[in-house]
Amino acid sequence: MPKVKKAISNKVSIKPLMGYVLVQPSEAESKTASGIILPESAQEKPAQGTVLAVGDDMVFENGKVLKASVKPGDKVVYKKWGGDEIKVDGKELKLVKFDDLMAILE
Repeated sequence: MPKVKKAISNKVSIKPLMGYVLVQPSEAESKTASGIILPESAQEKPAQGTVLAVGDDMVFENGKVLKASVKPGDKVVYKKWGGDEIKVDGKELKLVKFDDLMAILE
């Protein structure tokens, strides 16, 4: 019987502040392309995930505005060392700056 992934809940108990995005990281690969099973210590954390919530647009001192280029539900790639890990309702999530987002996966 295949594993069924749970859908992401639209209800999040945290709202990112200006200039931040809340991301649920994708699960690390537990198997290589050739089928070798990796121990948890060797699994590399992915630098991609799904946007759960988006903070307000970032406003700089000079008045320029950096608008959020993503919306909840978007799959994104972020900088490998970008963002801060937090736990919300027992789930490991990341707060990522707009600047640390690199791409939207389609």
